[in-house]
Amino acid sequence: MKLFKPTLIAVALLAVVGCQEGAKTEEAKAPVLDTEIQKQAYGLGASIGSYMQRNLDEHDKLGLALDKELIVRGFVDSINDKAVIEKEEVQALLANLEQIMKTKKQEMSVKEAKESLEFGLKFLEDNAKKDGVKVTESGIQYLVLTEGAGEKPVATDTVKVHYKGTFLNGDTFDSSYDRGEPAVFPLNRVIRGWTEGVQLMSVGAKFKFTIPSDLAYGPNGNPPRIPGNSVLEFEIELLEIQKAEPAPQVGAQPSAEK
Repeated sequence: MKLFKPTLIAVALLAVVGCQEGAKTEEAKAPVLDTEIQKQAYGLGASIGSYMQRNLDEHDKLGLALDKELIVRGFVDSINDKAVIEKEEVQALLANLEQIMKTKKQEMSVKEAKESLEFGLKFLEDNAKKDGVKVTESGIQYLVLTEGAGEKPVATDTVKVHYKGTFLNGDTFDSSYDRGEPAVFPLNRVIRGWTEGVQLMSVGAKFKFTIPSDLAYGPNGNPPRIPGNSVLEFEIELLEIQKAEPAPQVGAQPSAEK
């Protein structure tokens, strides 16, 4: 919703009063929503409230639980021009809250990346021992699900593939199957694990790849979908190879058929 793009997460806290304060004074009374403008007003409050609750949940995850009763009290006091904290101090407090959140997020990101790296290394060690799993010199692990009979691509080719990408817990983060159409891309413009791995495939083949994080998105990941140090699994079906056009030679003359 374009109306609400606060620079400080705490700005969204203004929304809580819609449900909580009303519940205290008129618990059994439903809102009157007879006219369009009444519905718009209620919808506005509901939208801000939903946005705020998502941010409160984020605060909770970071160990920064905020007292909802104080939030409601601050809102009511402010709209009645009875706030007990001056505006300048409020701005400073919210700026500090935002900075604390950033620090907490960074700390959590570092911790999760470390845990992900350790888990991924153990998974790769165990997976390499499974029947049929082959390991390349670079560390890519793959299992042939379906053999292909066509030619193999080179890094400069463009390929058409169907694929599904999953985390090690099985959750899907990307899938051309779900979108209902294959993906087409130059093979040298994707993650290194794909560039190397797909070159092992013949047209018509289907492989399952387990790609170490350093051949995927590395320690930084690919926010917001891919956390840092993530080992990723892909099922890839090579459908077609589109060869790169040869570069024209300087001074060459076009031939004419007779």
